[in-house]
Amino acid sequence: MSIKLSVHQEDWAAVTPFRISNAVWDTFPCVVVELADGMHVGRGEGLGIYYFDETSTTMTSQIEAVADRIEAGAGRLDLLDMLPPGGARNALDCALWDLESKQVGKRAWELAGIDLKPVVTVMTIGLEETPEEMAKKAEDAVAFPLLKVKLGADRPVERIEAIRAVRPDATLVIDANQGWDFEQLQEVAPRLQALGVEMIEQPLPRGEDETLEGYDPPLPLCADESCVHGGELADAARRYQMINIKLDKSGGLTHGLEMARAARSLGLGLMVGSMGGTSVAMAPHFVVGLLCDFHDLDGPLLAKYDRPHGLVFRNGDVAPPEPRLWG
Repeated sequence: MSIKLSVHQEDWAAVTPFRISNAVWDTFPCVVVELADGMHVGRGEGLGIYYFDETSTTMTSQIEAVADRIEAGAGRLDLLDMLPPGGARNALDCALWDLESKQVGKRAWELAGIDLKPVVTVMTIGLEETPEEMAKKAEDAVAFPLLKVKLGADRPVERIEAIRAVRPDATLVIDANQGWDFEQLQEVAPRLQALGVEMIEQPLPRGEDETLEGYDPPLPLCADESCVHGGELADAARRYQMINIKLDKSGGLTHGLEMARAARSLGLGLMVGSMGGTSVAMAPHFVVGLLCDFHDLDGPLLAKYDRPHGLVFRNGDVAPPEPRLWG
């Protein structure tokens, strides 16, 4: 059966500027791949790895370079050798999963051999100028029992204190996005534990976290930028207690599932996250999230609009994607 590939670029406006310690987004640009067999269309969305300078243009070029091979019948396993991990491979891989699901009439998690379970997403509290502004955002997110708080080097404990004052009920995880040094981590980690924080994501810069080897943190540390793909798992396991799997990093659901299972074999906890995106981007993250402990699937809630038949969020609970959306 012949396949026709198309790729285009989209730009989704953020509800408000989304800030982390080292970047800010007013929009979420992405590439969308569609694979049509004459009866079904499979879709995949990639946002890329911003700290590796991936853009919609670079991803489109990568996809176009392998389009003939995909149209000739190359599959998901072939794709692992055709492109490196990143947003282009993610968009193609997820489109192949979606197409196969539609062709055989099975959901993506069934194809992956994974059972459904309840999934509860965090709501992300972006970095703002003051602790009070962040506390207001946390208060506005009262429907969400889990909050993921973006922090930088400026007053991290004070920001969590302000949030905890208005949300004593919330489960808190934090993401420093490489914004601290080892001394600051050692100083703030016990204080954050005392405030009920359950996990710290990526406290130190990628490539500068060797000092974590031998460090016994008071609460789990989660590698994000420091564990992009499976080839970096061994180093991460010596330095962190968890990893954050993002399909733009792993280059798709196929390798994301491989990473999840390999990480478990090393005794690591798992979080699923994303670079943002619409429900078409989140749906395959939902699948790998069925293997994870924490879920960061709120990308569609950070944008002004979403796709038709998008994911349904109820007080943090994420319903499985509809077949007409993806997978």
